[in-house]
Amino acid sequence: MTGVHTGAPAVPDTEKKPYRPGSLEVLGLVLVLAIVFRGPLADFVDRVLPSSWATIFVAICVQATPFLVLGVLVSGVIAAFVPASFFRRVMPKKAAPAVAVAGVCGVALPGCECGSVPIADRLMDRGVRPSAALAFLLSAPAINPIVLVATAVAFQAEPRMVWARLVAGLLTAVVVGLIWEKIGRPEWMKPRLRDRDEEQQGSGWKVLVPSMRSDFTQAAGFLVIGAAAAATLNTVVPRSIMEHVGSSILLSLLVMGLLAVVLALCSESDAFVAASFSTIPVVGKLVFLTVGPAVDIKLFAMQSGTFGRRFAVRFAPLTFLVAMVIAVGVGLLFWGGWS
Repeated sequence: MTGVHTGAPAVPDTEKKPYRPGSLEVLGLVLVLAIVFRGPLADFVDRVLPSSWATIFVAICVQATPFLVLGVLVSGVIAAFVPASFFRRVMPKKAAPAVAVAGVCGVALPGCECGSVPIADRLMDRGVRPSAALAFLLSAPAINPIVLVATAVAFQAEPRMVWARLVAGLLTAVVVGLIWEKIGRPEWMKPRLRDRDEEQQGSGWKVLVPSMRSDFTQAAGFLVIGAAAAATLNTVVPRSIMEHVGSSILLSLLVMGLLAVVLALCSESDAFVAASFSTIPVVGKLVFLTVGPAVDIKLFAMQSGTFGRRFAVRFAPLTFLVAMVIAVGVGLLFWGGWS
């Protein structure tokens, strides 16, 4: 039986599989085309967009990229060499302490929200209560050191933003986890089937490079989209409209919350985009930085595929509401007003 089992996979290996370019190849092709057609592309941008658009776009990308690369590197190392069972061992058995500890453990995952979804799924599969795993899912991309350092660089003129983001992100994770502990139902979660040897098969150096490549190409794409959107809002959209949004507290809070959902930025780079909205009150920027890592379009899609649509349509609105309320409350506490 052993001989048959070990020999079976050799047959498919001899077959020629059609080549399918991955995300890294597509990104490389786009970069090559951009370099080759740099002249016509620059002329087109100059005709369609204001000259300051490219300056703002490049500035946001250049500022954010080092933090994105560092986050992907550290996240890849953790995914490859730190077993997910480590987090299970440090969590208490009771619900409230488990949720609180899981939220604090988010500091141990320097990466973006894209990587927290599969890790939360593994934690649930290995016996961690869903409320604690979800608290970890929300806190990891919001309060890890790389995100906080990036926020400090982006908001050098407003250092309180770092502490405000830490408090708001941690409170959002813990509060949502505690609420889910009360209202969550097992039937809302899609059953997960796993190989018992998954952790042993999915670890080590062979996981490091693919994990880094996947995380970087996905996160870099969202960074480019977000930087382009921010540059467009700062240059193409009439300043009077942005000033009108900024002059209305409720409108600015709602707009920044919805922008965070729609832009779906990586949490390691969103601070630079938020800082570029010069007409938005500081509390509105905190809303953007609190909502974005907790709920956005790409997270909704990932959560639907991982945990099921019945879960996502309940979890996303709950998270959005809690993040909005906590961000506003923390902002008022730190700045004593709307600023």
